[in-house]
Amino acid sequence: MKQFFIPLVALLAACASPVVKQAPKGTTFTEMADPTADTLTDWSPVAAGLHTSFGSVDKRYAKHRIPELNIADIHSVKGWRGERLSAQFVLWTAQPVNNVTVTVGDFKGDNGVLKGIASAGFVRYVMTDEFAGGCGYRKPEDFAASLSPDMIDDLDSYNIEAKSVRPVWVTVDIPRDAKPGKYSSEITVKANGEKSQKLTLNLDVINHLLPSPSEWTYHLDLWQHPAAVARTEGVEMWSDAHFEALVPVMKRLASAGQKVITATLNKDPWNVQTFDPYADMIIWTKGEDGAWSYDYTVFDRWVELMLGLGVNKMINCYSIIPWNNMIHYKDAATGEFIDVEARPGTPEFVEYWTPFLTDFVSHLRTKGWLDITNIALDERSPEQMDAAFALMQEVSPELGIAYADNHKTYKRYPDSEDISIAFGHPYSREDIELRQSNGLNSTVYVCCSDEFPNTFTFSDPAEAVFQAWYVMASGFDGLLRWSYNSWVEKPLHDSRFRAWPAGDTYMVYPQNRSSIRFERTLEGVQDYAKIQVIRKKLKAENNQEALQQLDEAISKLNIQSRTEGWNENLNAAKELLNSF
Repeated sequence: MKQFFIPLVALLAACASPVVKQAPKGTTFTEMADPTADTLTDWSPVAAGLHTSFGSVDKRYAKHRIPELNIADIHSVKGWRGERLSAQFVLWTAQPVNNVTVTVGDFKGDNGVLKGIASAGFVRYVMTDEFAGGCGYRKPEDFAASLSPDMIDDLDSYNIEAKSVRPVWVTVDIPRDAKPGKYSSEITVKANGEKSQKLTLNLDVINHLLPSPSEWTYHLDLWQHPAAVARTEGVEMWSDAHFEALVPVMKRLASAGQKVITATLNKDPWNVQTFDPYADMIIWTKGEDGAWSYDYTVFDRWVELMLGLGVNKMINCYSIIPWNNMIHYKDAATGEFIDVEARPGTPEFVEYWTPFLTDFVSHLRTKGWLDITNIALDERSPEQMDAAFALMQEVSPELGIAYADNHKTYKRYPDSEDISIAFGHPYSREDIELRQSNGLNSTVYVCCSDEFPNTFTFSDPAEAVFQAWYVMASGFDGLLRWSYNSWVEKPLHDSRFRAWPAGDTYMVYPQNRSSIRFERTLEGVQDYAKIQVIRKKLKAENNQEALQQLDEAISKLNIQSRTEGWNENLNAAKELLNSF
């Protein structure tokens, strides 16, 4: 058994990432220079002044390339009561244009006025790279870099530089009590020295009610990373200010139907695979008499915060098998923290984990959380998992088990409460259906190894929507993605990381800024809920023809690679869904 004695001060210094507070919301910053040849584009054909046109939410518009689109000042969106919709329009200019503002008016129709239901945000460009080989450590100079429009900012106005494009993202939240019918809103674009421009956004409210996020059955599991919030906000880890800063970021996730709380059991379970190490949520202490005690203060506060936001289906606790097999505890006699290696299957593993699991079960039972808590593992080898599961079965059989699976582990442990199978890995649909009949959860996960469908900052925006339709088509219960907010050093500027394709580590931005990827992920989750409602309706009506139409449209999206026409098939299925 190896032991490493580290003074507490030195440990904290080693584990804590530097506090680099990001530009707060409502303030601007300079984007990185465009490294592509687009900066040499000839803008002489563009007439003077600011130009506007609606575009497609399925497209990313390059910053220094004249946008290719059919000029349109009218656009229509359609949705259910309670649904969030998105639209995108584009601004471009050959000369600098300052103090550009965008105002979205109320939606007026024959059935009344829908006030304050829409907002617009300037889309910011972040540096991205390319899929290339997918997983693996990277040197930026070895991969093609470009600017990608992704972050949705909250600025009141924006100065647009010469020979550049600035997308604007519009979100429309249809009230749950809105009367069905057609409405129209006027979007006003103003700028210094420019004539005011008008765009018309039409809204068709369908006579269906989307269930609330707490009722959505799509099992969305985006791993949370509290430590990244502390760094970017410039606050002390686990302080009152930190927990206050966590609320809006996690509330956004809860509103998308998140089902799982990501918690940690010991030292950073992923061995600093992220820019910010995961900070301890539970402090293990070994007394002078050899007895163990555990401080759950932070763990409890974190779980209570997430439960209060409505994330209450599962608490997945990482991990009984950390990536480096290290356990981290405090020696009461010296006050120092000690790292020890405890590999699954060794006496040390049993020695350290047995008292913790026993105490953890007792604590969870006291809190009333035992039934929703799983000990979680991430892509560990079959041999390691066998040893861990054997100990858990002996010591803490009351605890559930969750794991990301790329070894067909679910075949050997079919009763695990929550499994996620790597996208593209072989699986038996019959096995998944059997698990569902037994009330067990089965999701699919994507990561750095999957070029399509994914949510990298260079991915096609519609891929985020497609993921939910694939889940429906393939029979899974939902999606796991390891990275909700594992922010890189400067996430507002550069989405690249020392490993993996750009954007792999986060879906949203500091200070609760959303992104095109996240908004479209939400869109897909809503579609999944809508499909369930429509299927129930058509079955009640015994409308077999319509059910067959819907099933055929969904089945076209049961694909595991980018095929010609995939986006068109997705949009056709979405249009069909809104027609019932």
